[in-house]
Amino acid sequence: MSDAPHATPPTEIYTACVESSGACFPAPADLPLLVAAEHAGFSPPSSCRNGTCRTCIGQLVRGQVHYRIQWPGLSADEKAEGYILPCVAYPVGDVLLRLAGKF
Repeated sequence: MSDAPHATPPTEIYTACVESSGACFPAPADLPLLVAAEHAGFSPPSSCRNGTCRTCIGQLVRGQVHYRIQWPGLSADEKAEGYILPCVAYPVGDVLLRLAGKF
């Protein structure tokens, strides 16, 4: 048995790209897409940051995300059409997004 501290496994870092501009940014698996975009210097629209106001709504063109909240402020139809709320959406792999804002 070792007295060495347990190492935290590294966070997976994916790539998120925005369809309209071609802008791409690193998207760590442990950060919501909105926060990852801000860390990369972008200014996507946002307000509540908890999945209720819908200011940041966008569409997932390719890839997959998961939510840590039970049901973000999207209807079943919107989810079926690929809409996401980047303020609470965490990437599961590389993603292509259709978003408004400064990209």
